[in-house]
Amino acid sequence: MLKVAAAVFVVSFIASVAYTKADRTAESGFTAEHAESAKLSDVNRASAVSAVPAVSRSGAGEWRTVRMRVTGYCPCSKCCGDSADGITANGHVIQRGDTFVAADRRYAFGTEMIIPGYSNSQVVKVLDRGGAIRGDKLDAFFHTHQAALEWGVKYLDVQIRVN
Repeated sequence: MLKVAAAVFVVSFIASVAYTKADRTAESGFTAEHAESAKLSDVNRASAVSAVPAVSRSGAGEWRTVRMRVTGYCPCSKCCGDSADGITANGHVIQRGDTFVAADRRYAFGTEMIIPGYSNSQVVKVLDRGGAIRGDKLDAFFHTHQAALEWGVKYLDVQIRVN
């Protein structure tokens, strides 16, 4: 009986390790196809799995990836309603060339994010809020309504610096 219990324990342990590993793989977006690329050199592997841009790990804080709904918006009255005054929720006066996002209150003003395809995939900060922004949603700022419409709505893996 003791041997059976030990065997069940070992099988359960192996299954839980496999499940945990599979869960981490699913969270990271790393698929079985990518597992084959693990045999490649580091340079080839980096280019094979390049959907999310590389992030410099220097500085304070770690980065995590969150799947988010990212919508384009501009400072016009169609996008901002009565708040269309060229000043963000944290008091930032919008300047030519600005790139930033509006996010849920769980992301403090100044939180750094990298949104693939927005602002050349460079770090942008949370500088604004929005009435409809709840949960895993962002509004990416554009200077014109046309540019915001062209961006549209995208579901992207956003990298967020966690302090």
